[in-house]
Formats: sequence, structure tokens, C-alpha cells
Amino acid sequence: MNPKLPLSRLIALSVAGFVTFFAVWSGFAASGLVAPQFLPSPLAVIKQFVALTQMPFVGFTLQQHLASSFGRFAAGFGLAVAIGIPLGLMMGWFRGLDAVVSPVFDALRFIAPIAWVPFAALWFGTGIGGPVLIIFSGAFPPCVINAYRGAKYVEPRLIEAAQTLGASHWRMITEVLLPASVPSIVAGLRISAGLGWQSLVGAELIVASSGIGYLLVRGQANISTSIVMSGMIAIGIVGFAIDALLRALEARIHRRRGH
Repeated sequence: MNPKLPLSRLIALSVAGFVTFFAVWSGFAASGLVAPQFLPSPLAVIKQFVALTQMPFVGFTLQQHLASSFGRFAAGFGLAVAIGIPLGLMMGWFRGLDAVVSPVFDALRFIAPIAWVPFAALWFGTGIGGPVLIIFSGAFPPCVINAYRGAKYVEPRLIEAAQTLGASHWRMITEVLLPASVPSIVAGLRISAGLGWQSLVGAELIVASSGIGYLLVRGQANISTSIVMSGMIAIGIVGFAIDALLRALEARIHRRRGH
């Protein structure tokens, strides 16, 4: 195994990677091999990004599109967490429930979230329900799976001690399985949030009249690559921020547990 690199060198390598990427991009844009309309320079994209934060595009500024998208994401992701984590814990404890739910869950979880778009459009039109359904379908499986695994791998001595003390099923789930499963659950939340955010953008490409995905569609319709790229940058920034927050939460939990 290679020795761990110092932080300063890791930062330097990251900066070098960004510089190389933008240098190659700038070189292609300046070469004239591709029309600026289809491959704008990094500077042109930055200018467009700033302009979108100040002037509305298809009715909203970039911040308003992001706020609309994040509201849908929060609803779908929150619903997935509220249902998925309790369901996973209960499946890990009640064998009968596991036997009933697992076959249906295993069949549905392999359906790509984007496959639910036709149903979302038919059932909800361009309302908030469609994107929420699609986000939920992407974020739900990791919540269930990681909560289930966390419950299944709880140390037997903890369960035996709780049963010896006469703990009810409810107390067993809330006071034994849930605390012991927290690291696994939080790790699942990172995966869930990433899939939910990606699913949101796919949903908004088709079943939304606002949001960052809708901005991409309208930018493409206007043959404005700089608007599309600006939207992609915004998606990446928000996605990175969500993951960074959950990663910090995960690290804090591990520190508190002495790992």
C-alpha cells in the first residue's frame, strides 16, 4: 500500500487537476475546431453563470431555479428517509415482514428512477408530485438497505441483554437497533442523497416547469451551451455541498464512537 500523502501535496494535486482540465478546455475552445456556440470558453461560461444569477431565464434566476429544485429534492429525500429507515429496521427485526417485503422491494429497486417518469407525468403533470415520486424512487432503496444491514449486524450480546431485560419490540428497535445502526444509516444517506439529486435533474428534464433541470432543457432548446454548462456547474456545486454535509455528519459520528 502506498504511504499516505501529506495534505499539502493532495491539495496541490487537486489544483493541478483543475488547472489541467480548464487548460485543455480552453485550448479546444480557442482552437476553432468547435464553434463557440457549442463549446464556449470557461470564461464565457463563468460570465453566463453570473448573468443567470442576476437576470431571469425562463422566468427565474439561477438561485430561484435551484431553490425550486431543492424544495422538490427535500420533499422526495425526506419522504424516502422517513419511510425507508423505519422499514429497513423493522425488516431487520421482524422476519415475517422481511419475508413479505423483500421480494417486492428487490424487484422494484432495480427499476431506474427515470423509468417512473411516464407515470409521474400521467399522474401529476408538471406539479411537484412527479419529481417527488422520481426522487423518492431513487433515494428510497439505499435508506432501506443500509438500515436493514445495520439492524442485521447489531452485536448479538446487545440484543440478548435487551431481551433479558424484557424490552418490547418497539424499544428493541428504537433503543437498540437504531443507535447501533446509525453509522450504516448515515453511510446510506450519502448514497441516497446522491441518487436522489441525480434523479431530480432527470425528472425536471421532462416533468417540471421550473428548476435546474428545466433550465437545462430550455438552454438546449435555445442552442445556448453556456446556459447548459452553467446549469451543470450549479448541479455539481449543490450536489457536492449536500455530500460534504453528510460526509461531515458521518465523520462526526465515527469520532463520537471512537472509530
